[in-house]
Amino acid sequence: MRTVRPFKEFIKENIVKKQRIDRARAEFLFKESENSHNNLLEKIDKITLKDSNANDFIKSCYDIIMELVRARMLLRGYNASGFGAHEAEVAYMRMLGFSENEVQFADQLRYFRNGMLYYGRILDAEYAKMVITFTKKCFDTLRKENTA
Repeated sequence: MRTVRPFKEFIKENIVKKQRIDRARAEFLFKESENSHNNLLEKIDKITLKDSNANDFIKSCYDIIMELVRARMLLRGYNASGFGAHEAEVAYMRMLGFSENEVQFADQLRYFRNGMLYYGRILDAEYAKMVITFTKKCFDTLRKENTA
């Protein structure tokens, strides 16, 4: 898998646009991610993770992380849209202090989630466990920095 391009390139290509800070929408996304995270924890507690439900867990994790990243972008006056928007959001994780390995893992997650939605890709419970662990770490990091 190739390296995620620098965030600045997405600005130059007009995939990311500068806009006014949108605290209301950011706060909504923080709350939605918190609700989704709580639901994920409840699901983990009550449902055995297995290959047959791994995709569901992975999709939930991806949504939680990206809602938080979008919220952080909105608090700094950025909005990504159109082709390449999800990759731009992953690239923004560098701006939030995530390591290159974490950014690359998030990009792999983005790629696999896209494969699930559009190409019927099935992932396994082992990968889902890694994604859940990553999500818990990202959630804690991104929520700590919530200044909205």
